[in-house]
Amino acid sequence: MELKTARLTILIDPAKKLAFEELCRTQDMTPSQVVRRLIREFMEQQEPEPATRRAPRKAAVPARKR
Repeated sequence: MELKTARLTILIDPAKKLAFEELCRTQDMTPSQVVRRLIREFMEQQEPEPATRRAPRKAAVPARKR
C-alpha cells in the first residue's frame, strides 16, 4: 500500500451512496477499498499490451506515382 494518500471527491446520488455503503458492508469492505480496487483494475485495463504480444506492424506502402 502507498505511504502517501490523496483525497478524491465525487458527487453521487444519496440513495446510491447508501446502497453502495450497504453493499460494501455485506462484502466486509470499506467503500474506499472498493473504489481503490475499481480504479486499479480500470487502470490495468487501459495499459497497452506488451510489445511482444502485439501484432507486428506492417511496413507502409509507398504511394503510387501517376
